[in-house]
Amino acid sequence: MSALKERITEDMKTAMRAKDKARLGVVRMTLAAIKQLEVDERIELDDARITAVIDKMIKQRRDSVAQFQDAGRDELAAIETAEIGVLQDYMPPAMSDAEIATAIDKAITDTSANSMKDMGKVMGILKPLLQGRADLGAVSGTIKQKLAAL
Repeated sequence: MSALKERITEDMKTAMRAKDKARLGVVRMTLAAIKQLEVDERIELDDARITAVIDKMIKQRRDSVAQFQDAGRDELAAIETAEIGVLQDYMPPAMSDAEIATAIDKAITDTSANSMKDMGKVMGILKPLLQGRADLGAVSGTIKQKLAAL
């Protein structure tokens, strides 16, 4: 079992003991999503894949928060925001803007990228490095700007 999955399982037990229903619900939902993917693909997920699952869950909740706020349902947006907070506990520490810029520059140099056609190569190198540590949509936009300037 991966270290991250063990940590999530232990947090579930802790939340049960503390009778923290809100946290317990999010942790159980996270374990269910991990288990579902493991069953579907018939593999044991490593920490990187678990991080990707959690990152996807966070993105879904951010979309929900925006939709709830647009609809004036602030109480539901607050619940989703609290769930994001619990899920963020399992993500690696976020990278600073300077670290992201350095990683992008290095990836562009390593792939000898010189046009937008090379976008896939650059993202292929950066995605495993930045998954869960940076907003990949913003990173993609930055790469496009840099490649367009070449």
